[in-house]
Amino acid sequence: MKKLSIFAVALAAMAFTACGGNKSGQATEETDSLKAFEQEQIEEKIKMEFDSLASELGKLKKLPVVNAEGGITLTAEEKQVKPDYLLNPSAADNAETLAEKYRMLSALSVDKQVAAAYEMPVDDYKAAIMKLVGELNDPSFKALDDNATLLDEAQNLYNEMEQNGRINFFWQMAATSLVEQLFVISQNSDKFLEAFDDDAASNVTYRIVLLQDAINRLTAYDPEIEPVANAIKPLSVLNAISVADLKTQLAAAKEQIVAARAALVK
Repeated sequence: MKKLSIFAVALAAMAFTACGGNKSGQATEETDSLKAFEQEQIEEKIKMEFDSLASELGKLKKLPVVNAEGGITLTAEEKQVKPDYLLNPSAADNAETLAEKYRMLSALSVDKQVAAAYEMPVDDYKAAIMKLVGELNDPSFKALDDNATLLDEAQNLYNEMEQNGRINFFWQMAATSLVEQLFVISQNSDKFLEAFDDDAASNVTYRIVLLQDAINRLTAYDPEIEPVANAIKPLSVLNAISVADLKTQLAAAKEQIVAARAALVK
């Protein structure tokens, strides 16, 4: 399997060469952004609570959107109607801050899978993802498979990002991954919810609770995460315990989901 780390060094060098002198200013800005969040300042009790929330998130089955474990099956006719709601891979160029890059990386990894399910070209998605990984230069990604969405390996990713002092970005990525999946589902709920059972629907509710809990706690330590907390706050209206509930609630909350996505990925 391809590993994201294979490309990180080369892409980082390419990005430096292309940006020339501007890179130093960007590097300073990103270093300042990292310094703004000091993971060590989190009290041990609160740290254990973050660990517990991440563990609960990691135990949940993947949402059956387009993964190999019970995802949707598209007919040849359905594959002819390509989705026009996915992010363009070029959107990666719009991500400037570290937070924006992490969130964009998460969203594009979801959309790459959806594009692949529809037999759309994914080379541009892979290139955009590798570009972001190179720019982030985060060793947390060294052992992750780029054939899956990054949050498919949530517990491993959390452990790695914890070791590297970046759990604030983990939660931003987790929130973005869920919002992007909900956005995709809401665009064609009749099709995407075919793969859901009531357990998967209730897992959506639980994911939202876990994410909001963790991100709200983090606002005390990382003020830059407050916009993320605000973006996902309206998702509290999704409290389904069945597929029927989820379908109804997604339709009612469609505008809030679109707004959440726009706030997280610009």
